[in-house]
Order: sequence, then C-alpha cells, then structure tokens
Amino acid sequence: MKAVLQRVSSAKVETGGRIAGEIGQGLLILLGVTGKDGVDEADFLAEKSANLRIFEDENGKLNRSLLDVGGGMLVVSNFTLCADARHGRRPSFTNAAGPEAANSLYERFVAAAKDTGIATVQTGVFRADMQISLVNDGPVTILLDTDEIMKK
Repeated sequence: MKAVLQRVSSAKVETGGRIAGEIGQGLLILLGVTGKDGVDEADFLAEKSANLRIFEDENGKLNRSLLDVGGGMLVVSNFTLCADARHGRRPSFTNAAGPEAANSLYERFVAAAKDTGIATVQTGVFRADMQISLVNDGPVTILLDTDEIMKK
C-alpha cells in the first residue's frame, strides 16, 4: 500500500461538479492499493498517518501529529500510485489491486483512520474522475510505502 500525505491548510475533492469531500487544516492522502496488500497494511498505514509528527509545535518543530492538532483527513483512492514505469514510456498498472479488493482495503483504511480518533475523515469517490484542490502547507509531502516500512 502506498500513500502520499500532503499537509494542507485546506483541500477538497469534486466529482461531477459537486464536492465529495472537504477539509480545513489536516492531511490530504492519496492512497494506492497493490495486489499484495491486506488488512494489516491498511490498519498500519492509517495509524501511521494519524500519528506521524509532521505539524509544527509552538517552537516551529515538526513535533505534532494530525491527532494532536485536531486536523481533518481527506482520503482519495489513487491506483496510479501503484504504477511501474521502469520500462518503456507507458506505465504498467499490473501491481494495482483489482477494483473490488482495492475498494475493500480503501474502505478499511478510512474506517481505521476514524478509529484513531480523527475528528473529520472525508473521502473522494472510488473509481470516479475527481478534481482535487489543495493548499499545501509548508509544503510538507511524505511518501509512505508499506513494502518499505513494514519489512519483516
């Protein structure tokens, strides 16, 4: 499972001309599910995202988590994060989970994020064409890959 975390002042996702999800201060998370991901990866990544200390404290140090600042989370599914662009000019998406498995794990991630105590968890629309607007704060952008951080 791969996630791009962007610390934002605000973010929203629209589809079909209507707002599907919107937050103020918090994290916009683009989430890619691979074919080898499972519940453990979804739960781990949700907890890691909620507790990662990437918000500034009163001294300007990155010592506060999303939970500490009471921020929101906007989670958007993004299978293209699973692209393999090592060969040729057209990326391959064979590493991405199929739609049914990906949606199930995407929903599991969202539920696990809510279980951490985040006050506001919003989402995009799975498999929809979405337009995302954000004000990146910092900018602070972090890439998390469970293949790297959950090595056994």
